[in-house]
Order: sequence, then structure tokens, then C-alpha cells
Amino acid sequence: MGNGENDGQPVIETQGIEVVADGFCILEALNHTIPAGAVVAILGPNGAGKSTYLKVLLGLVTPTNGSALVFSHPPGKAPPSWIGYVPQIKTLDRAFPARSCELVVNGLRGRWPWRITPAEHDAAMAELARVGAAQVAHRPLAALSGGELQRVYLARALVRRPKLVLLDEPAAGIDVTGELDLYRVLEHYHHDTGATILMITHDWATAAHHASHALLINRRQICFAPSQVALTDENLRQAFGHAQHDHLMHLGKDSDA
Repeated sequence: MGNGENDGQPVIETQGIEVVADGFCILEALNHTIPAGAVVAILGPNGAGKSTYLKVLLGLVTPTNGSALVFSHPPGKAPPSWIGYVPQIKTLDRAFPARSCELVVNGLRGRWPWRITPAEHDAAMAELARVGAAQVAHRPLAALSGGELQRVYLARALVRRPKLVLLDEPAAGIDVTGELDLYRVLEHYHHDTGATILMITHDWATAAHHASHALLINRRQICFAPSQVALTDENLRQAFGHAQHDHLMHLGKDSDA
């Protein structure tokens, strides 16, 4: 994915971010500035604090020390329409009698739509089609496969055309073909909007191919730099305990802190 317009302008700034819970240090010493239009792969082993980092940016977790700014606002204070988020763990009860299009309209409104207007329905259908999920628009969430549900959540995140997209393991539950489709959707979205995209991944090859920058974390920041600079054997060894050529044999798809 290429960089969008306004390169060099910070979207995210962190200074000395530290998160401690129950006496355990989840994150420490995060210091970086992410420019507009960057596509950032966030890499690190299970338990490295990657998901916690995204939650700090969303204002869902308050740092114990340090500070963060998102679009020059404290986390959680930027206009909600500016940020789209796809969580790794879907908290919505899939037994809830809801259809896919309703979940996308939920992202459009910012609250649950008990009635959907024709304009909202059209917007949801267009976004579902864009992510390759138009065929499940009126299907109950409980009937979706993991990959289908991931596409619906992606449509929910993108429907308001956010300037910043945060993705926690976006390829989780998707087969190889679906994964290629997913990254193609993100590439097109990035090309069309110039949005800044942050995605957690365990796959350094995905990071090298799709991301302009890489952020390596293992509770503390190992490196933040353009991908070709960050993804060295030494940095990957510090993050994962093994080098690049061993990487694919050891990385899994499990969740982290």
C-alpha cells in the first residue's frame, strides 16, 4: 500500500506510554510519531501488548504514565467518524437477532439502528459490496462464518470513511483467498482516501509487503521505522526471540494482551 496525501503530518503521537495493571507491566516506553497516510504493521509475540496499544489509542485503556495524541486530541476525544476499528474479539452476542446490514448501519450511526432508513440501507449495502460481503447483507449474524463476520465488521469500520483505521488481526478466521481479498480492500481504501491504517499481524511477510511502516513491540517498543528499515533480523530477534528466516515456522494466530 502506498502513502496517501499529507505525508509527514502526525496522526498519532506517543510519549513514554506505560500501562500497568494488577502490578504487571503490559506496555512501557512507547515513543513514536505516525504520519498521515502511513500503513503501519504492528508486530510482536502473543502477550506483547499490541491489542492494549490499540485500546490506548481508542481511549479504552488509560496509560499509567505517558501521553498519546490522536489527530492532536487525547484518545477518545477525536470525532468518532474519523476512526474505524475492527476488534479481534467480537463482543457482540451472535445469538442477538440481528442482520449483517444492521451491524454496518450501527457503524454508520454510532448506535444500534432499530429502524433503518433507505439511505442507510443503501450505504450499508454499498460498503458490504465493497468488502465482498453483499451476499450476506440480510443474513443473521449467527449464520455467518468467521471470515464472513470479519468482512461485515470491516464494512462497519469503513462505512463512515474514517481517516484512521485500526485493525486487530484483520486476517483472523479468513482463508488464504479471503486474506488476499481483505488486503486488496484495504489497499483500495487507502488509495481512495489516503487514510492512515494500523493493523496488528503476526506475519512479517505481510508487513513487508503491505505496510509502509512497522512497529515492533514486546511490551516495550523495539522499533518504529519504515518497513524495510524495521524488519531486520536483529529487530525481529528482539521482538520474537528468533530471526526472520525462522519467523514463519513459529508464528501463530492467537490473541494477545
